[in-house]
Amino acid sequence: QVQLVESGGGLVQTGGSLRLSCAASGRTFSNYAMGWSRQAPGKEREFVAGISGGGGSTYYADSVKGRFTISRDNAKNTVYLQMNSLKPDDTAVYYCAQSRTLRVGKRIEDYDYWGQGTQVTVSS
Repeated sequence: QVQLVESGGGLVQTGGSLRLSCAASGRTFSNYAMGWSRQAPGKEREFVAGISGGGGSTYYADSVKGRFTISRDNAKNTVYLQMNSLKPDDTAVYYCAQSRTLRVGKRIEDYDYWGQGTQVTVSS
C-alpha cells in the first residue's frame, strides 16, 4: 500500500521560502516519478512540478518556473519542493503524488497516488 506523507507547510511572508517534503512508502521509490500539485480555495488543482524516477528529468508549470525546485533523495524515499520568492498567489494546499511510471508526468492524470496535503499560506 502506497503512503505519501507531506510536511513543511506553514505561514510565510511574501518573498520568503519554504521547503516541502514528502516521505513515500509501499513500493520501490526510485521506480516511479514523483510530483507536486496545489489547490487554492475556489480554484482547480494545478500540477506544479514533477521529477523522474532517477531524478534526471524535471518539469515545472510556468507559474512556478524559476522559483520552485523539485528534487528527490532515493536513499531516503523522499521528494522535496523548494519554494523561493513566494507570492500570495502561491497560497494553497500542496499535495505530493507518485506516478505509475518512471518518466516525469506533466499532468495530474499521470499520477496514481496522492498524499493528504500540507497548507502553504503566503501573507502580503
